Amino acid sequence: MKPTVVSADVLFEDHRATLKWEWVAGLGASERRFDEVAVRAARSGADLVGYLNYIHPYRVQILGEREVAYLTNATQEDCARRIARIVTLEPPVLVLTDGQAAPDALLSMCERAQIPMFATHEPSAFVIDVLRAYLSKHFAERTSMHGVFMDILGLGVLITGESGLGKSELGLELITRGNGLVADDAVDLYRVNQTTIEGRCPELLQNLLEVRGIGLLDIRAIFGETAVRRKMRLRLIVHLVRRETMEREYERLPYEPLTQDVLGVPVRKAVIPVVAGRNIAVLVEAAVRNTILQLRGVDTYQEFVERHRRAMEKGG
Repeated sequence: MKPTVVSADVLFEDHRATLKWEWVAGLGASERRFDEVAVRAARSGADLVGYLNYIHPYRVQILGEREVAYLTNATQEDCARRIARIVTLEPPVLVLTDGQAAPDALLSMCERAQIPMFATHEPSAFVIDVLRAYLSKHFAERTSMHGVFMDILGLGVLITGESGLGKSELGLELITRGNGLVADDAVDLYRVNQTTIEGRCPELLQNLLEVRGIGLLDIRAIFGETAVRRKMRLRLIVHLVRRETMEREYERLPYEPLTQDVLGVPVRKAVIPVVAGRNIAVLVEAAVRNTILQLRGVDTYQEFVERHRRAMEKGG
């Protein structure tokens, strides 16, 4: 899914309250946008923000006390050259921080080149943190998956499987056991950095869970605030299958932990056969606890293999 575009006016309005900034130059360039080449080249949206002393083309440039001093404390020719260099790098926005007054030459340059410039009294570090978080989310690679996404014992777990296997009913039982719902049916997944997938609920489906025979349930209204989550990091996929599928396609004891590729990131996967009479909620929680142990470096299967090897050596 292609990330949506951010223009200067959208960036300004989205952070007017947070950063308390003013638009001081380049008002005619409100539609100026982040260059798509730069967005694709950046490892994440966070790479689209930087200090002026380490300039990359096409990125928001932050001008704090030191940066403004660099642009003004030199000969007239050097100052003009340093300011002109900014134009050649085509930043989508310049941001003056720390309550700095914009140098007249910089204001004139922004007006001539139609580069928006915002000014705020907030410190540079805070502005960078806010903008990096915003742009990382906005330009993250994203996709949607069908399933029930939950917070189970503090772990982000996506329950998937064929239609009719009771994913939503399982989600409801897990909620009654104290776990939290993120999303039912459709889950929006974002790769927020090189190793992290974050899952959120589409706005239309927030707090809702559909259970066959009952209909739509408002989980937040029924179980309270603690039964829903806004977002979670995806750490485990629990895939429900019929017994015949399990016997045909999966090993009973896989030698290596199963994984599934999501937006280029391998996510641990557990496969649970659905058979009448089995307590699937207990099995899912057991799979989550086992995954937590694996993430801490405890591999029960490998320990069993090692125990078996030692027993064979003794017997030999």
